[in-house]
Amino acid sequence: QISKMFGTVVVGVGIAGLARIRDLMNPMPSSPSEHLKLLGFVSRRTFGNINEAKQISLEDALKSKEIHAAFISTENRSHEETIRMFLEAGKHVLVEYPLALSAKAAHELWEMAEQKDKVLHVEHIELLTEEYKQLKKEVSGKDLVKGTLHFTGYVLDENKSGFPAFSGIARLTWLIDLFGDLTVTSATREKQKDKNYSRMTVHFQTANKKPLTWIEERGPGMRREKKINFCFTSGCLENFPQAPRSSVGLFMQDQNLFAKKLLGQVSKEELAAEKWRILRCLDLAEVIQQYCEEPEKIYS
Repeated sequence: QISKMFGTVVVGVGIAGLARIRDLMNPMPSSPSEHLKLLGFVSRRTFGNINEAKQISLEDALKSKEIHAAFISTENRSHEETIRMFLEAGKHVLVEYPLALSAKAAHELWEMAEQKDKVLHVEHIELLTEEYKQLKKEVSGKDLVKGTLHFTGYVLDENKSGFPAFSGIARLTWLIDLFGDLTVTSATREKQKDKNYSRMTVHFQTANKKPLTWIEERGPGMRREKKINFCFTSGCLENFPQAPRSSVGLFMQDQNLFAKKLLGQVSKEELAAEKWRILRCLDLAEVIQQYCEEPEKIYS
């Protein structure tokens, strides 16, 4: 029996795209990734080759019968259009989060993938970090009283990366994965254009009506950092639990998961839970954006 191989193309060669090319060229021995074969990459810039990977045109990537799957690592703003093209061409898709910059688009893309019987996989390496796995263990089975997740980072170009609730969806994903479904109770956003500063504050309730706050703060010189303060009936957690370094890189772990889906090795239950989580977070991101962009209510 000849083992099934999936020809792949990487679209976009920023930091993530280059990591994808590296991992596709050096799959983990005897892992699902050995079923992926990199046939080229697509970029608006001209590279020629990167290592042994050759640059091909978008048209050729879409037309090629040898290419079965696309890894999309372009800027957030163009995810939707690029996914649509590859699904229409009958290819499986792996895309870096966020899937799209509107909930409507995300639901449409998911439906399209299902109609075409293609895998649509959204990278969520933030759930694969050892730090996060330890945190999840620590939080598991405890009763939340209240909590805050505060992220700081460098300035993003919103025209490319989208509204902070979408570009920062990794944080929202953590909260949903740790505490279950959430409802937005309020959300505001402060911007200081001259200082290139932005701070979004979102208030949620858990299913048990417990308050959670997410702060996404970006400005010049801000270190990329997450701070937590989760209080449970048994006490508060203010620091991340110590976590070992993983021997397997995050993009490689994600690539293995995608390959497992292509090989039909992921259960229907897992796929359904993941679909719910991804679309739910995008729905909430949109609600948050609407709250933040609402003109101030004036009470007479």
